[in-house]
Amino acid sequence: MSDIKEETGQPAPRKRPSGLGRGLNALFGDAAVEAPVLASPGAARPATSAPVGDSVQHIAVGAIRPLPGQPRRHFDENAIAELADSIGARGLLQPIIVRRAPAGEGYQLVAGERRWRAAQRAGLHQIPALVRELDDAATYEIALVENIQRQDLNAIEEASAYRKLIEDFGHSQEALAKLVGKSRSHVANLMRLLDLPVDVQDLVGDGSLSMGHARALIGADGAEAIARRVVQEGLSVRSVEALVREAKGGGRKAPAESPSAAGSGRDPDIVAVERHLSELLGIGVAIHYAGGGKGALTLKFASLDQLDMICQRLSGESI
Repeated sequence: MSDIKEETGQPAPRKRPSGLGRGLNALFGDAAVEAPVLASPGAARPATSAPVGDSVQHIAVGAIRPLPGQPRRHFDENAIAELADSIGARGLLQPIIVRRAPAGEGYQLVAGERRWRAAQRAGLHQIPALVRELDDAATYEIALVENIQRQDLNAIEEASAYRKLIEDFGHSQEALAKLVGKSRSHVANLMRLLDLPVDVQDLVGDGSLSMGHARALIGADGAEAIARRVVQEGLSVRSVEALVREAKGGGRKAPAESPSAAGSGRDPDIVAVERHLSELLGIGVAIHYAGGGKGALTLKFASLDQLDMICQRLSGESI
């Protein structure tokens, strides 16, 4: 992904403190949004110069450019078309977030690229936007958080975003986990996917391989060939683990139980589901199976922000 760079040649502004550790509201800011904030093709609202501040302004769609290196790389064209139809009928109800372009005139998208693309398709000339003064690190933090909370990123995009924040902006895995409301192990496990061959990463990115399949292939000999078999034959994660052991010369073809399952006498399939849900949600998950088809599912959270994210995902609510 391309880097975000200052190119103005002017003295760099005083660096804005990172939002890490200050909660999501500190990252996004509290906008004084008019209710409702509407933009529609027939709106007669004049465009403004969009002064920096915590209020929503209407600025020209053509004056906005995408964020270089933004975490999300893939956009569902059918979903954008549906959103464009909705915007054409009802207007755009939620403002995007932008910052002034580091080089030249106009603005740079921070959050809301899907809405911006749909607004163009719907024929809007102006769009409601919250213009904020952000440095590169804070810009990328907001872009990452917004995409994760909307569940817009695949595992490889999310992992790449974590790596960028660590390598380019000096964040730690612990700080990133707190920022996105997930466990440190989730961040670490995702970043390990970037050790996979590019062809295997592409299969994860397009949904052909699950994160569980991909994790089993990390460091495996012939990972690309095994990945193709998974896609063609619909192999389970445990089957992939067995193939990887064979490739390493282990000679064991039968899938082995995980240590936690073997040591506790628990059903390995229950343990596998538990692990899958934990990886999917990025939090601790425990399944207590009482038999007879009954049991309990426990979701563990480490902060109120993390609890809020869990509630939004379960309810399907977007931010």
